[in-house]
Amino acid sequence: MPKHLVISTSGNPDSNSRRMGRAAFAYLQKEKVDCAWIDIREMDLPLCDADKCYGLPGSKQLSAAIEAADGILVAAPVYNYDVAAAAKNMIELTGSAWEDKIVGFLCAAGGQASYMSVMAYANSLMLDFRCVIIPRFVFATGDAFDGDNITDKKIAERIEQVANDLVRFTKALRS
Repeated sequence: MPKHLVISTSGNPDSNSRRMGRAAFAYLQKEKVDCAWIDIREMDLPLCDADKCYGLPGSKQLSAAIEAADGILVAAPVYNYDVAAAAKNMIELTGSAWEDKIVGFLCAAGGQASYMSVMAYANSLMLDFRCVIIPRFVFATGDAFDGDNITDKKIAERIEQVANDLVRFTKALRS
């Protein structure tokens, strides 16, 4: 049976992308899907230096979790029209652990203009590690939230839809 992973990549303690990741994780748990949660904010991750960083405990732990998963949802903030640097650092630290994974995205940004920002990140995973990218992703602005609550029903439904797609794609491609 495929295993799934939801990873929050935000360093912000008041992160909307983390809220979306938590909602997806809760939904997958409710559906009794084999799923794990990782919040890289709670890990001691170094910046990738292409040297000693790979042997550090946080990098090893993250790599092992990604390696063990078949399907992964990445919850990421968008800053300056791109996926946040911490999310890119995560790929640099874990590299080949991403090979042949099914990957979906939950993105939070300050405005609608950066809607396509996740594409360079997705292309990197697709081309470098042959990941299958779920063609539907969630993109939300601050208007979709009230404190810890996702108040935009379309965003909440889309999170569940992407979580379902993750399971569906993973099962289909792993059978």
